[in-house]
Amino acid sequence: MTQAKIVDSHCHLDFADFDAERDNVIARALDAGVERMVTICTRLRNEPQVRAIAERHAPVYYAAGTHPMSAADEPLTTVDELVAMADHPKFVGIGETGLDYHYTADSKDIQQQSLRIHIAAARETKLPLIIHARDADADMAQILSEEYANGAYSCVMHCFSSSAELARAAIGLGFYLSMSGIAAFPKSKELRDIFAASPVDRILVETDSPYLAPPPHRGKRNEPAYAAHTARIGAEVFGLSYEAFAAQTTANFDRLFWKAAA
Repeated sequence: MTQAKIVDSHCHLDFADFDAERDNVIARALDAGVERMVTICTRLRNEPQVRAIAERHAPVYYAAGTHPMSAADEPLTTVDELVAMADHPKFVGIGETGLDYHYTADSKDIQQQSLRIHIAAARETKLPLIIHARDADADMAQILSEEYANGAYSCVMHCFSSSAELARAAIGLGFYLSMSGIAAFPKSKELRDIFAASPVDRILVETDSPYLAPPPHRGKRNEPAYAAHTARIGAEVFGLSYEAFAAQTTANFDRLFWKAAA
């Protein structure tokens, strides 16, 4: 496997799936050329554990927020709480936050309130907002646009698998789209076409591990090393060599996640 350096911009190293071999998982990522990883805290009460992983491992950075599917079960955060967390040198992004109406549409009002709080924190800290969007494209585009009009902020649409319309809205605001293992699934041609129609300087790569392992590991536990498989598909989508796509997406990551820049 080529040793072009890439970044896993979104993983969940604190999840119990990795408890037995977290050090080995990180070592395998480095061996695969994944030089940096951002591990994401999805419930703020877990932030100390997520922070500790980033503190213990030089290649690991972290972000924290309230996942939209947990918004109704967790205390509503405040801008001040998020801004205070952002003081940590390895805290590099706000989220993941967003809207998920697939299973949790009944909590959409609190999801929207939580999302706007996270956007305000991203605006204040100048850190990128990390967005989870599922079955909520119209509301997502509207809120992101409305809030951008109130003051600029940066953002990545993590694990992007929504419509071409939401992709265009995000790109139009200067945001980034992140390619996960879903983009590597054989039946995801429509999604690959959405990426192909987007500027390559706005594309990131991620695993969202332990979820969504790309082929040839589909159906198994995902891990940051497998970002390399998704990046190979990304290179094909954009008609680039693996080395060129790796360099481009790494430069994109450094631009957006400036606190974790090489």
